[in-house]
Amino acid sequence: MFSLYDGHMDAGKKLYHETEKGRGAPSNTVSQRFNLQDRQIDGDWLDEKAQIGESASKLRTDVTIECPKSIINYNTSPDLPFDRSINAYRGCEHGCVYCFARPTHAYHDLSPGLDFESKLFAKPNAADLLRQTFAKPNYRPASLAIGTNTDPYQPIEKRYRITRQILEVMLETRHPVVITTKSNRVIDDRDLLTQLALKQLTAVAISVTTLDPVTARLLEPRAPTPARRLEAVQQLSQAGIHVHVNIAPVVPGITDHEIESIVSAAAESGARSVSFIPLRLPHEVAPLFEQWLETYYPDRKSKVMSIVRQMRGGRRNDPAFHSRMRGQGPWADLIRTRLAIASRKAGLGKAKITLRTDLFQRPQIAGSQLELF
Repeated sequence: MFSLYDGHMDAGKKLYHETEKGRGAPSNTVSQRFNLQDRQIDGDWLDEKAQIGESASKLRTDVTIECPKSIINYNTSPDLPFDRSINAYRGCEHGCVYCFARPTHAYHDLSPGLDFESKLFAKPNAADLLRQTFAKPNYRPASLAIGTNTDPYQPIEKRYRITRQILEVMLETRHPVVITTKSNRVIDDRDLLTQLALKQLTAVAISVTTLDPVTARLLEPRAPTPARRLEAVQQLSQAGIHVHVNIAPVVPGITDHEIESIVSAAAESGARSVSFIPLRLPHEVAPLFEQWLETYYPDRKSKVMSIVRQMRGGRRNDPAFHSRMRGQGPWADLIRTRLAIASRKAGLGKAKITLRTDLFQRPQIAGSQLELF
C-alpha cells in the first residue's frame, strides 16, 4: 500500500520551501467571478506587517469583529438533514485546501486562497442574537447545525468562545443542536454537551479525512492530527454523546485507500455511525486544489482530476441537488459499497440522528413584555 512516508518525502520539504509555511492554499489568487484583483502573498497588508518587524514569510492570522443583525441561516436543500445553521466565524484557520466554503470569502472582496485561512471574521454577538430569535413567538424549534460552513472549533475559538456561548443558549432553552468539526477542541465543551446529550438534544460529527499525519498536514495544515480527533471521538462517546464520523472529503487517488481503516478506527473509538462526502471543488476551490496537486503530488495530478471528473459528470464540480453530496458514476458507487461493507463489519449503524424538540423553552429577554407574566 502506498505511504507518503515511503515515496514522497520531497513533498514534505516543499511544504516549507515553496508555499506559505503552515498554510493550506498554495496561493492567494482568485478567479474573476466578481472582477476582483488577484492578491499575492506580498500584498500591501503583508508589507505593513513587515514595516513593524514581522516577517512576510510568517503569514499572521487577522480577525475582524463582525456584528450581524441575524444569526441563523435557513436552507431548503434536499441534500441536508437540517434546515437551519449558525456559523460563529467566517473563514477558517485550519486551512484545508479542499474546503468548499472558500469561495464565500470572495463576497468580502477577499481571496478564497490564503485570505480565507488568515483573514477571519468573528461574531461575538451570536449568542445574544440567537436568544432574541428563540424568544420570538413565531419561532419553532428544529435541529440547528453548527460548523457546516467553517469550523466552530478552529483555533480562534479558544480566545473568543463564541461556540461555547451558543451552546449555553442551547442548554438554557433546551434546543437541539448538531455540531460538525474536525477539531478535538470540542472536548473543551464536554460539560455542556453531556448535559445536552442527557436530554437527547445533541450529537457531534467529527471529520476524519485520513489517518496518515503527513497527508493530514498537507491537506489540513492547522487542524488537529487524526489521532487527536479519534481521541475526541472516544472521550465524547464515553460521556454518552452520540458521535458520528464523517470521512469528508474522500480525495480519490490520495485518501480513498484509507476508507476501511478509518471506519475501523472510528468504530474502535466509539463512533455510532460513519458517512462520506466525495471531494467537492466549487468555483475557486478547483484551481487552488489543482495548484496543490501540482505542488505535492504532480505525478498523480492527472489521475486524481480524471477520477474527480468521472464522479462529477465530466466536470470538476457538480452543484446539482442530490448528486453534489454523493457523487455519481462507478467511482462514487464503489466508495459507497466499500463504506457500507466496512460499516457492517465494524458494527456501525446508519447515519441517522434524531433529537428532541418538545423540550424547548422560550427564553425571556430583559425588558420584554413576557417578563410581566
